Amino acid sequence: MTIKVPGPVEDPDLIRLDLLTWPEVQAYLEECKGIILPIGSTEQHGPTGAIGTDLLTAEAVAIEVGRRTGVLVAPALPYGMAEHHLGFPGTMSLKPETLMTVVHDLVISLARHGFERIFVINGHGGNIATAKAAFAQAYGTAVDRGLLVAPRLRCKLASWFLVAPVFSLARELYGDKEGQHATPSEISLTLHLKPRLIQKQRKLDDPSPVGPINGFKDFRQRYPDGRMGSDPFLAKPEHGSSLLSTAATSLTEDLKQFLIYHE
Repeated sequence: MTIKVPGPVEDPDLIRLDLLTWPEVQAYLEECKGIILPIGSTEQHGPTGAIGTDLLTAEAVAIEVGRRTGVLVAPALPYGMAEHHLGFPGTMSLKPETLMTVVHDLVISLARHGFERIFVINGHGGNIATAKAAFAQAYGTAVDRGLLVAPRLRCKLASWFLVAPVFSLARELYGDKEGQHATPSEISLTLHLKPRLIQKQRKLDDPSPVGPINGFKDFRQRYPDGRMGSDPFLAKPEHGSSLLSTAATSLTEDLKQFLIYHE
């Protein structure tokens, strides 16, 4: 069985759930049972990266995938599991159990209305384990509550920065200086989306350290300026444009495949 893919739209506002009315959503559900949910984080990204980097990037990729497919895009979740970044001002974190509850409740809300395929585009590595646990819990809840979509309900987590073509492009552009956090690839995408952020860029001490991720005090001690092995000064807006297109192209195909299933 294939869930219908509505088709590309020119105006991205047409696929934003928050700009639709409930009768429009009801009409959409008669044709398509899929929806995109972007999740990010509000956390430090080194001394030159925007605190909203993970939100901005996940939302932008999600909107572009939605524009290319016509699949609805839910409002982005701006907070994630960022406990290890709490040593830096501005970081706002959800505990793993809180994030699990939030994602679970959002999935069940959508499932109750008849959405069967929830494609989560993620911008933060710290969300991955918790989001997957939330999906597993939601499947059980859907059965326990007798939701009509329970047998067909599926969620998929797609971290845009881990998509193979994106990963390869980032390594091609930045080599080992891509690093693990406050990476030039994600900073490039923010520069493309918000050009004024380029004013914050400056050359930093290189190299920045790499290593394990533990509690926020240990993290601040190991990585004093918040970076992990990265050189965000290499970021360029034109790189961000290419990375966005690469991520959207790959995830558009992933979403289309996700909307095909066998009963």
